[in-house]
Amino acid sequence: MRTDYLPMMQLPSVSGIREDSSGWGFFLCAHKDVRTGRNGEFITLTLQDNTGQLTARLFDEVDRYKDEFSAGDFVKVQGRANLYQGRLQFIVERIRRVNPDQDRKEGFSEELCIPAAPRAIEEMWAELQGVIGRVQNPFVRELLQRMTTQNEARLRVWPAAVTVHHAYRGGFLEHILKIAEVGRLLAERYEANADLVVAGAILHDIGKLQELEYDTSARYSREGNLIGHITLGAMAVRDAARGISDFPPSLLTQVEHLIVSHHGSKEFGSPVEPMTIEAFILSMADDLDAKINQIRRAVRDDGSDSEFTGYHPRLGRVLWKGTEE
Repeated sequence: MRTDYLPMMQLPSVSGIREDSSGWGFFLCAHKDVRTGRNGEFITLTLQDNTGQLTARLFDEVDRYKDEFSAGDFVKVQGRANLYQGRLQFIVERIRRVNPDQDRKEGFSEELCIPAAPRAIEEMWAELQGVIGRVQNPFVRELLQRMTTQNEARLRVWPAAVTVHHAYRGGFLEHILKIAEVGRLLAERYEANADLVVAGAILHDIGKLQELEYDTSARYSREGNLIGHITLGAMAVRDAARGISDFPPSLLTQVEHLIVSHHGSKEFGSPVEPMTIEAFILSMADDLDAKINQIRRAVRDDGSDSEFTGYHPRLGRVLWKGTEE
């Protein structure tokens, strides 16, 4: 296996790569796929570090590189960036698995290659305990304490999604805390049941702890593909509530409704649509936080000098990056 790299500059972190960037760097290969184009096979990759993700393509020596590394591997990459249809991509010239003993001398670190929430996990975990402690209804509070205690290890590190939003270590915790904060504020302003909204914020995606598998990157589990996080979450909450003496059936139904309706419409995967004020608040707050996270990431990761980002297919528009004034 060739490991020689041409004498080039080290690349900046993903967030600093621009259309004229070239050089070498260490990344986590979060995704790898061999595809066939007009000129034959090529490899499409997602490279990531702790500042973001970068779409990459490898066109040369595809047969050699098919089995040289896998998704989930830390890799050393050499190549150059460019713009393709207004979006930044990276053309890979050389790539290999990281040799930790050798590459640490050049600055390789696993932690620098794993995207993470901007806030410290311990800080967010302490905030979650405070949010639960403010819940007045004893049954809801006990349910939240049980669910978070049982799932603490995953709650501390899980991403909120594979790619769409908060798709990094600690992203799940960051996401539910923001929804709980915004949801409580809206519930108070609209005279809704704040305890229910907070419960929905913490539990609406709890099924993702089973839907996703995660170590250095996220992928769907068997249960995730076959059942999905909405059903998994509702099942887990019902099981937990059964262990709480005298848990009111009508209260459990309201909590389950928050979970199964939080996508907002059947078109987007919810079995039922929101039918309570609390469910409307939760669905709107969830969608808002997910969209704002996507907007910030798109603006941050856009490598062009344009005033606007490239077209964002999920949001269906380009985004203004603002000015320095």
